[in-house]
Amino acid sequence: MAEDPYGLGAEPTANASTYVKPQDMACQDTRFEGIQIKVLYHDADQGEMTCMLKWAPGATLPFHRHPELEQSYVIEGSFQDHDGICCAGEYVWRKAGSKHETYSKDGCVILAVYRKPNLFRSGPAY
Repeated sequence: MAEDPYGLGAEPTANASTYVKPQDMACQDTRFEGIQIKVLYHDADQGEMTCMLKWAPGATLPFHRHPELEQSYVIEGSFQDHDGICCAGEYVWRKAGSKHETYSKDGCVILAVYRKPNLFRSGPAY
């Protein structure tokens, strides 16, 4: 029998996939005015989260720090910070330890992936 160094085996793992339908989920308000969230994945013990964020026109996410890598893909609209603008169909990632404030002039919908919650002056939050 051939060696299986990666533990692949011959059978798929039953019930290992979790399918999420964001279109069937209601948006929840965040503590930030004009920003709503749909949580697609959350591991509180690890601090990880994948979510969709819906920003109303003019919404601002206050100055904060990213303790770990943050990744954002813009589905609709655009949002920006001091480094540039990210528009629909574009992707931006931010280094661990980076600090900024983000703003959406016309509103947007983004897919965001966090390894740890953002840190604000008033404490951690996504």
